[in-house]
Amino acid sequence: MSSAPSASRDYLLVSPCRNEADYMRRTLDSVLGQSVPPARWVIVDDGSTDETPQILAEYAAGHPIIQIVSKPDRGHRAVGPGVIEAFYHGLDQVEMADYPYLCKLDLDLDLPPRYFEILMQRMEENPRIGSCSGKPWFRSASGGWISEKCGDEMSVGMTKFYRRSCFEQIGGFVREVMWDAIDCHKARQLGWVVVSWNDEELRFEHLRPMGSSQKSVFTGRRRHGFGQYYMGSDPAYFIATGLYRMAHPPYVLGGLATIQGYLGAWWRGEKQHEDAELRRFIRDYQRRALRVGKSRAVAEIEARQVGQHLPPP
Repeated sequence: MSSAPSASRDYLLVSPCRNEADYMRRTLDSVLGQSVPPARWVIVDDGSTDETPQILAEYAAGHPIIQIVSKPDRGHRAVGPGVIEAFYHGLDQVEMADYPYLCKLDLDLDLPPRYFEILMQRMEENPRIGSCSGKPWFRSASGGWISEKCGDEMSVGMTKFYRRSCFEQIGGFVREVMWDAIDCHKARQLGWVVVSWNDEELRFEHLRPMGSSQKSVFTGRRRHGFGQYYMGSDPAYFIATGLYRMAHPPYVLGGLATIQGYLGAWWRGEKQHEDAELRRFIRDYQRRALRVGKSRAVAEIEARQVGQHLPPP
């Protein structure tokens, strides 16, 4: 396929944040230093009580692309539904149709300098890619790099980069804990390709490791297990992934906490995502992945769904 740029590489960033003073300068600097900077960056201050508002005001004063939007203080750091509520509060301030690409971006990241340029280039080369990202890494206490072990078949939630037409077709993000997996499965169900790459030029540092929490890392892991139940994940598949996660810090206990979150939701009879057809699609994929592996299971879906639901170019 041709690798020529599309008519526009204008992209919109929307960043919900709360009390990110410890991390945000690195994110702000790494985004503003991109080889292709954003056309607009809406940052939603979701009730910060630290130095976040002052830092945002400082950067906005020197960079007209930054637009600061404030939300009232809800009294605590929000995850899952709260983050997506803040994201949409920011998205509502702009005309999304003005941008061919958009990204939900966290403010606790350090991105490589060609990050967004490379993502858009690869989407131009393959018009079936609806959502994509690089891979998150974090530093251990000893200073070594540790991968967060995100699958190639998902775009990661902290830099969820979208072709706008795909985002619109899937109906955007659900306002539940597992929003950043449900969107990927829905896109694939509709014929899109979703992918993340571990190339050195797309690896980024996650300054607050995935699955951590304002309370503890184990709260985050249990929340992840609950989200997997809400999404409709197959029990055998999820137990297998929980066992796999035991090899990732915090060793053993982190994996057990995810399993506890899933089984607790099942025991309580918690509600699940209302799209029953999507839940079946997810379970069918997961059962196939247990037999043949994720890569082959995804490849089979992508081959089967070619052109099935994609909107015209």
